[in-house]
Amino acid sequence: MATEATARGGYRDILGAPHALRLLVGTLVGRLPNGTGPIAMTLFVRDQGGSYSLAGGLVAAYGVANAIGQPLLGRAVDLKGQPRVQFPAAVLSALGMALFALTGLGNLPLAYAAVVLAGLFTPPLEGGLRALWPSVLGREDRVHRAYALDAVAQEVMFTVGPLLVTLLVAVRSPAAALLVVNALGVLGALSVVLSEPSRAWRSAPREAHWLGALRSPGLLALLGSFFFVGLALGSITVAAMAYADERGTPSVYGWLMAALGLGALLGGVLYGARRWTGAPEGRLRVLVLLLAVCYLPLVLTPGPLAMTGLAALAGVFLAPVLACAFIVVDRHAPAGTVTEAFSWLVTTFGVGAALGSAAAGPALELAGTRAGFAVAGVGGLVALLVLLATGRVLGDPDAPGKGSRHAVRGGGASPVHTEKNAL
Repeated sequence: MATEATARGGYRDILGAPHALRLLVGTLVGRLPNGTGPIAMTLFVRDQGGSYSLAGGLVAAYGVANAIGQPLLGRAVDLKGQPRVQFPAAVLSALGMALFALTGLGNLPLAYAAVVLAGLFTPPLEGGLRALWPSVLGREDRVHRAYALDAVAQEVMFTVGPLLVTLLVAVRSPAAALLVVNALGVLGALSVVLSEPSRAWRSAPREAHWLGALRSPGLLALLGSFFFVGLALGSITVAAMAYADERGTPSVYGWLMAALGLGALLGGVLYGARRWTGAPEGRLRVLVLLLAVCYLPLVLTPGPLAMTGLAALAGVFLAPVLACAFIVVDRHAPAGTVTEAFSWLVTTFGVGAALGSAAAGPALELAGTRAGFAVAGVGGLVALLVLLATGRVLGDPDAPGKGSRHAVRGGGASPVHTEKNAL
């Protein structure tokens, strides 16, 4: 890993740039419906008298629809621009969830159709923000620091979002929580698309190809690795619940999840506060190795206090891994597919997390809590093996002979790509 030097200005330099704070906050608010969807839907179903199985089925339908919609909408953003896709998608998604909240479980086919609509049209704000950073911040080092800030902000959203849902449920009802959160999501998306950078942004010229971003071997390698990173994280959420049940203290689950998020938050802050040199592909391998190593001690399952510390340690390298992966995605995405490429990363990570949650269940039943946490360790190690096995295609695209160069241009609304990818 290359030597690093302290970055001037840190995050204040990023947030002080014109439009940066608005775009970051608007994107986070716009993503609230997606970030809080599973918990809000589960609370609503239980309030309506539905079973956990029904809640799981609806959440799964929402998740699958979201996984399908994100890359498709991301491609549409690259082709048509952000305002013409992001805001209409946000409105349709909110209408789907409003239909679910207002009609309830009386008509199950309608309920499933409503959550599928909501998931399918969830706007790709996450990928859209990363596509905007180069035009807003200009210098490459500032863009890379913004990716780290983005990863940190996600941890804040996944902490604050559930608390907001819980508050709305306590004050009003689960149905009100669904309606309010999705209304906020529409307002967040509106704030983003009305901003000057979003209205001015245009994707780089793209080569017509039905595979779109997926024609990049480097991107495919990264997606393969991140499937297993997501699998590891998804298994931890289920194993932690089993650990809390085993200890007879359900509140321990909340502490473990909070510690995991706090570790990621601290890791992201420290990672983004430094300027890194050298190709990020090599740095990503080291970070994924450290992530996997920090997952392994969870199988020890010590007492709650020590386990909370291990959970915090397990989270430390998650945000740095995400931030570094954002850079790698941008470097390997074919020209004109940057939003789609970021959306594929979101989809792959989410699908991996869902399957990790499913895999942890049988492991827990067959061999106990330690086996559930072992799934996380194995997932982290397999993610590393994928990166090592695909080192040739996930090389430095800026190296001589690669035929592609990715650099940040200051000013204008052009994305980070400056030449057409030769893939």
